[in-house]
Amino acid sequence: MWNLVGILGLALLMVVHESGHYFAARAFGMHVTKFSIGFGPTFFKIVPKDGYFWFITGADKIQIRLWKHDPERHGPTIYQVAMIPFLAYVQIAGMNPFEDNDPNDKHSYANASLTGRISTIFAGPLANYLFASVFFFGAFMLGGVPSNEAYVTPLEGKVAIAAGIREGDKVVEVAGTPIQTWGQMAEQISKRPGEPIHVVVERDKQRVTLDMTPANENGTGRIGVTAFEQRVAVTPKEAAKLAVTEPANVVKMLVVSLGQLITGKVEGELSGPVGMVKHVANAAKRGTAYGLHLLGALSAYLGAFNLIPLPALDGGRLMFLTYEATTRRRPNARIEAWIHAMGILMFLGLMLWVTVFKDLGLGSK
Repeated sequence: MWNLVGILGLALLMVVHESGHYFAARAFGMHVTKFSIGFGPTFFKIVPKDGYFWFITGADKIQIRLWKHDPERHGPTIYQVAMIPFLAYVQIAGMNPFEDNDPNDKHSYANASLTGRISTIFAGPLANYLFASVFFFGAFMLGGVPSNEAYVTPLEGKVAIAAGIREGDKVVEVAGTPIQTWGQMAEQISKRPGEPIHVVVERDKQRVTLDMTPANENGTGRIGVTAFEQRVAVTPKEAAKLAVTEPANVVKMLVVSLGQLITGKVEGELSGPVGMVKHVANAAKRGTAYGLHLLGALSAYLGAFNLIPLPALDGGRLMFLTYEATTRRRPNARIEAWIHAMGILMFLGLMLWVTVFKDLGLGSK
């Protein structure tokens, strides 16, 4: 069940992304010929024909007439759900130069204004970034936000547990200094290596004084505690404010992490679609708020990652459009299409490798 939740969560992120492209293309008068959730063989599709939308199964064995189709209002879009999840895509008329396109089609991507084409490509990452705030808002309303107070969990074999600190205790005083945040506690302890001190904790609404001597670790005092996650409720207004700023924090962390990965300061751990499903499933298993928060982070990541100027990514397409904007000349559409096709093959190959050897561990002995 939880893996299904993970699959649906990732599929939702893909749908949000492609919906950005879809609505932007429609707004600038382009025809979107297909909107697919997943790829490969089709489960079912909704097709406009004979003046109506029709529900049709993959093998065309079942066809059910739905509602009237207005070409001007609805366009020619076929909506489908395919068997292989994790990816979604939209097909826009005139975007593939190898198709038999009408050069005079006013609804073609190729004939759209530069502003329209840039907006259509940029709208996918933007949709992910904006929708991340929706996920975060839900997470904060359901689960609150982490408290900045010094709630602790003692580590086995360390000073704190020997002195009597328990999981969930809140440190309120160290060596006579009042403590309000985790940072203040860490500061007071770190500058007292080997010095006997009194630590006051709040437990079950009562204050308990404990005696301990921080260990001396390279000249820094340590008592051996980690943060105990204590969450506090927030109002809708507070949740909304936090939800608006959280995507920027997530993207900043992504940029820093990528920089550290490139410079070799940290080692990266790749996850493919299967690994991401497991992460989302595990977060959802902990609680709805955790699942929503992870989806918000992944949505912001997806939006930022897609802006990297690499072939096949939206950032790669924006790079070609930027060239056109600065030089007033269009790149050769077929050459650009080949470059993106090679990029897609490389990303699919990487995804397959990560799935087989990392997510599933089939290559390990």
